[in-house]
Amino acid sequence: KLLGAHGRVLPMSAVPLELQALVKGHDPDLPDAIVTVRGQATVALTPGEVQSVHVVPPDPPAVPEAVAAVLDADWVVLGPGSWFSSVIPHLLVPELLDALVTTKARKVLSLNLAPQPGETEGFSPQRHLEVLGRHAPKLALDVVLADEAAVPDRESLADAAQRLGAAVELAPVASPDGVPVHDQELLAAAYDRIFRMHGRIGPWR
Repeated sequence: KLLGAHGRVLPMSAVPLELQALVKGHDPDLPDAIVTVRGQATVALTPGEVQSVHVVPPDPPAVPEAVAAVLDADWVVLGPGSWFSSVIPHLLVPELLDALVTTKARKVLSLNLAPQPGETEGFSPQRHLEVLGRHAPKLALDVVLADEAAVPDRESLADAAQRLGAAVELAPVASPDGVPVHDQELLAAAYDRIFRMHGRIGPWR
């Protein structure tokens, strides 16, 4: 509403998927062992260090409407959200990833305000970018949006963003009450500023 946009919810795949993660140190008594954790909710809360995620069945077909929406977009916004269980899975559907790589839309990635207990515990902002790049090495971005108070090492974040082809935009987007959630109006204002600064592709609808 704040951006004057009309929303549609589209599934990313035409078939049911199970998210699986390879997790190191899931059992604290076996810190070097790597095990497979199954299910989106389980991955989101897993102890240990997530090494990678994949979907079963592999290479699932995308929903054509989702692919068309990406190809027709002016901007594609990734994140914020649970990194391994919500953000990265969209990149594991080959047709959807191809659309994200080839679309003429500009792409902005919104970083989380804090690591998520379980799947990204202890992650720096730049490490979020590094793991996303490992899962989708062909994907280039235009902008990485982060809350200025959540970035202790701006130079390292800028370097990680540059490896993805992106510039970093810092803006106050956190809720003012101190809870690590995004303020909807501040986030919308940041998107609007980014869209204006970095240009739009195609007619604004």
